[in-house]
Amino acid sequence: MTSQIDKAKAFHALHVKGDPVVLYNIWDPGSAAIVVKAGAKAIATGSWPVAAAFGFADGEKIPLDLALYNMRRIVAAVDLPVTMDLEGGYGVEPEVVATTVTRALTEGVVGFNFEDQIVGGSGLHDVAVQVKRIAAAADAVRASGIPAFINARTDIFLKAKPDEHSDALVDAAIERAEAYAKAGAHGFFAPGLGDEKLIGRLCREVELPVNIIALAHVPPKAKLAELGVARISYGPVPYRQMAEWLEARARAAIEG
Repeated sequence: MTSQIDKAKAFHALHVKGDPVVLYNIWDPGSAAIVVKAGAKAIATGSWPVAAAFGFADGEKIPLDLALYNMRRIVAAVDLPVTMDLEGGYGVEPEVVATTVTRALTEGVVGFNFEDQIVGGSGLHDVAVQVKRIAAAADAVRASGIPAFINARTDIFLKAKPDEHSDALVDAAIERAEAYAKAGAHGFFAPGLGDEKLIGRLCREVELPVNIIALAHVPPKAKLAELGVARISYGPVPYRQMAEWLEARARAAIEG
């Protein structure tokens, strides 16, 4: 079995601008095995589907112990790099974030999403606050000896409707990306952004590999590659589609 360090290095190498790695988000060992069978190069959880699979709402409502136990089972079930959606690190203070990151790495993950929205509140953490939180995560990564991939997420575009996305929002995102990179982030996640022109500008002006989520209003993989995207994820989409299919099948069976 490949070592955690080797998996982490391999995961970093998958992030290439213009040749995006596709992460079809899963929620448990069974769904991970299915995505591996489909030819995935890495496995990624999504916080929403993991929470939903265990009967919780998104937003760090699932107990951290349970979320980490689930990660341990996923890592044990596959021999690919596994990255975790760590939401906001289960705490605001940098020390809490560092502890959460350390615990996640102990379970075998080689990367994690870390968002800048105020979980359980409104708006985003100030850049200065989020930089300290990312720096704490980066310190924990270095201390672990595992070269894990920190995917710094901004919720700027999720906080606005797609038709309200603008160059001004991209300016703000670029400012955050530059600050997050200096703090130790390895990737920049901009969920919700779907406008081709704005995605292209973000990819050109941000040094970090950019992650875009494949929502309904987002261009297809080929176009995202052309725009310079390095990572495409699916978030809650697979779970929601599965849930709709299961409900429809169950209703047809019950109603006869």
